Amino acid sequence: MLVSKNKGTSLLRNNEKRSLLRFLSLYSILVIILLFLIGKFYYKSQEELMFSNQRTQLSNYANQQVKALKHLHNDFPKRTIYPRSRLFSSAIYDIEGHKIFSILKNPNISFEKEIYRVGEYIHFVKSLDDYYLGAKYLFIEIPEDLTWYYNTISNIITFGALIFIMLAMFGFFFVKILLRPMNESVQLLDNFIKDTTHELNTPISAILANVEMMDMESMSERNKRRLNRINVAAKTVSHLYHDLTYLTLSHNRESKDEWIDLKQLIYDRVEYFAILAGAKKVTFELDLKESAIFIDSVKIARVLDNLISNAIKYNKRNGTIYIVLRKTYFRVQDTGIGIKSEKVQEIFERYTRFNTSEGGFGIGLNIVKGIIDEYNLQINVESKLDVGTTIQVNFLQGTLDD
Repeated sequence: MLVSKNKGTSLLRNNEKRSLLRFLSLYSILVIILLFLIGKFYYKSQEELMFSNQRTQLSNYANQQVKALKHLHNDFPKRTIYPRSRLFSSAIYDIEGHKIFSILKNPNISFEKEIYRVGEYIHFVKSLDDYYLGAKYLFIEIPEDLTWYYNTISNIITFGALIFIMLAMFGFFFVKILLRPMNESVQLLDNFIKDTTHELNTPISAILANVEMMDMESMSERNKRRLNRINVAAKTVSHLYHDLTYLTLSHNRESKDEWIDLKQLIYDRVEYFAILAGAKKVTFELDLKESAIFIDSVKIARVLDNLISNAIKYNKRNGTIYIVLRKTYFRVQDTGIGIKSEKVQEIFERYTRFNTSEGGFGIGLNIVKGIIDEYNLQINVESKLDVGTTIQVNFLQGTLDD
């Protein structure tokens, strides 16, 4: 059994949330990129500071090793043991970059930098003026003290997070200011709709009542056609009036759920819209099986009315509307103008229409989507340009057993 939730969420708030999320998503990406660049610059500066602090010590180690190489060179070949130190490791290479001797822990060397990090070690390169033992390049290696690294990463994360939060708060209040004119415009439009709805009730009811009381048999064919056009126009406005009434008053109305015979309801709604379809020479083809759903009668009527109304409105002249009803779903299909695939998901947004050549406020399918979501139903839309649109509503729960 389906239970009405009476969410009563307003379009203004939903649109504001969507716009806010879109802006904040883009804003966050830009802020993250900016923080990444700043963090990278800070990391490089700290690395250079570390190199600067290590350069003096490594230069001293290199001078010590040069003296040791000089003594070995002068005593060679009497003494052939390569000089070692407990403080560092070293290697010597000739002018062509060939290794002469190495006790480096990490053999990945570079001749392009004076000092650089490699793995867990720091290498310092000294170019020799005197070719002791044929060496042109001396490499000094020491284990890297990673204290600077952990401090740098910690600072980047901490201050980056604080800056991100501050900029996010700024962005949030900034976009709220930017959205204020849009909110005011939507609110103005909603107020206009409410005022318009209030003024429509009496004249619409009077027109429809008087049309029904007219004596058609005594009229000429010409007057009958005129009266028919009046009836079509009045029912079109009446349908819009019911949508506007539902839109403005639904949040104050308590749902009255009951078992609804969908087959009979579809027959009734098709009969109601027959005159509108006939004006466009649109025909109905019905394939209806027995089915019922536990739902508010006004709300399911609004769903069917809007689906049928749109199928007429956006159909081609001499087109067809196919309505299929099964135990767990009903489907409304037209042979109309269709919708671009990238626009299909936008049709449920209020004030959105398939095209600008048709009238209406573009609120019908927004009402449909609100009711579908309220009762946890499913709605699927398939559409192709110049082929037509198919909308299917699935209600897997809440149906009567066979």
